[in-house]
Amino acid sequence: MKISRYLLTFCLSVMLAFSFSAHSAKIDLSQAVNKAGKQRMLSQRIAKAYFFLGNGVRRDKAEQQLHISIAEFIKNHTELKAEISNQNVQKMLAFVDIIIEEYIDLAGRPYSKESAAQVLDLSETILEASHDIVVKIEALANVEKPKIINISGRQRMLSQRIAKYYIAYQSGFKDPDSISQIKKAVSEFESALALLKAEKINTPEITDNLARVSLLWRVIRPFFLDVEKGGLPVTVFATTDKIMDHMNNITSMYVKAAA
Repeated sequence: MKISRYLLTFCLSVMLAFSFSAHSAKIDLSQAVNKAGKQRMLSQRIAKAYFFLGNGVRRDKAEQQLHISIAEFIKNHTELKAEISNQNVQKMLAFVDIIIEEYIDLAGRPYSKESAAQVLDLSETILEASHDIVVKIEALANVEKPKIINISGRQRMLSQRIAKYYIAYQSGFKDPDSISQIKKAVSEFESALALLKAEKINTPEITDNLARVSLLWRVIRPFFLDVEKGGLPVTVFATTDKIMDHMNNITSMYVKAAA
């Protein structure tokens, strides 16, 4: 996986380009909640792609996903820095500035157990910081609708988080915490899905997409609850990505409903 220097140079170039082009005009806070919520998902997607690539599963797809996810994370991060002037949000964005370069560098290195452990740790740190940013922006909106955007957007993250820990377990990270994190994420995903299906502002299109997510979830759920048996990593990769795509569409629909 000889992509470290190229990947880091490319991503820092993207960051620099957007730092010059981004403007300070305020955006709709519902859109900001959605954008910040994507950062949670991307923090997990980067690590997931790193593990799949390092283990030779869907190599082309995983490498492409790794590049795209890092570039999108940096783009969103730079835009949020320009668009949200609140000091508390800016402090957390500055914290992400400190750790993102190391995360990108690690994700671009050839796979090793040591680097993989660091990628796992940093993915958790960036997820925590990104979630805090979402919560702070949601509080700025001071209305109910962005909350459903947050909940829906978090499903994107959970789909990638589950896949991350699934492939990490298959890669040798067989500690009890990996199993605990998978089962916790599964429970949180199911609870949120039930809440979203009962949401009063759902349009027929949202309802249809949620039904598709439910169908995919029923297929893949048993693999996560019986992770110790392993197997079928390609199915996990493909199905969690489909779920993520549907949840991304649903979240965009909630943003429109909140406008």
